[in-house]
Amino acid sequence: MQTESIRAFVTICEQGSFQAAARTLHLSQPAISKRLANLEERLGHPLFDRVGRGVALTEAGRAYLPHARELLAVLTDGQRALDNLGGRVAGPLRLALSHHVGLHRMPAVLRTYVRRYPDVEPQILFMDSETACRAVANGTRELAVITLPTSPHPVLTEHAIWDDPMRVFVGRDHALAQRTAVDVADLAAHAAILPPVDSYTYAIIESALAAHDVAVAPRMTSHYLETLRMLAGVGIGWTVLPASMAHPELVRLELPGLALHRRLGAVRHPQRSLSNAAARLLALLEDERGDAPFSSRE
Repeated sequence: MQTESIRAFVTICEQGSFQAAARTLHLSQPAISKRLANLEERLGHPLFDRVGRGVALTEAGRAYLPHARELLAVLTDGQRALDNLGGRVAGPLRLALSHHVGLHRMPAVLRTYVRRYPDVEPQILFMDSETACRAVANGTRELAVITLPTSPHPVLTEHAIWDDPMRVFVGRDHALAQRTAVDVADLAAHAAILPPVDSYTYAIIESALAAHDVAVAPRMTSHYLETLRMLAGVGIGWTVLPASMAHPELVRLELPGLALHRRLGAVRHPQRSLSNAAARLLALLEDERGDAPFSSRE
C-alpha cells in the first residue's frame, strides 16, 4: 500500500477538504483525489462522505485514521533516526506552540535558535495546549511548548521549563477594584472571563478556587489571554492572567490564601526519536532554566 495514499488521507482529515490538502501537499486536486480513491479501493471501504465543499469521515475512516497516523509516524521516526546519524542539524522542525508561550516566552529562544542553526526549516503551528498534546501524541508534531497538563499525560514526556505565577485582575472601574479588601469568596458574586472549561489553565483556576469553596461559571471564555485582558480591562468581569501580563488598565486583586500558578514547558513522545533539530531546541529550552535542574515527567 503506497505511503503517499495514506499521507493524502491523513492530510485531508487534518485540513478538512481535498482542496486544502492538495495545497498542503503541493498536488493538484485530481491527484489527491486519485490517491484517496486508490487507498479506498485497496481497503475495500469508503473513507469519506462528501458533504458540500467539505468532507466527513465514514465509520471506516474513523476506525482507520489512528492506524494511518501511527504508520506515518513510524516511517517518519525511522527516517529521522537515519538522518540523525550524520549529526547534522538541518531539515524540518515540526513544532507546536501555545499562543501565550509563543508570544511571550519563545521569541528570544527562537531568535537564538535560527541564528545558530540556519539549515533548519521551522514549521511552527500555533494551537491551544490541549490540541498540541494530541498533535505530539499522534505524531503530526515532533515537539510542543505549551502550558503543561495538570496531571501526568498518559503518553507524553513533559519537560517543565518555566513557572508562571498567575493573579486575579479586574478593570479599574470594576466594583471589586473600589474595595479596600477583597476575599476569594467575593469573586463568586461577579462575572468571570476565563479560559475554556476544558483547558489546562481553567483546571488550575477551578482547583485553586475550589480549595476556598468557590465555584464559578464563566460568562465568557477564550484561549487568548490578550482577549481576556482586554475584556477585563473594559469592565465586563474579573479574569486570571499571568502576573507578567499586568496592564495599566487593570487592577490586581490581593486575595489572601489564593495560590495560582501553572507550569510551562515542552512535551515530546518518549517512544519516538527526536530529530537533531528538535533535540537542539530542547537543549536551548533547558538553558532557559539557568542553573536549575531540567525537570521531566513521564
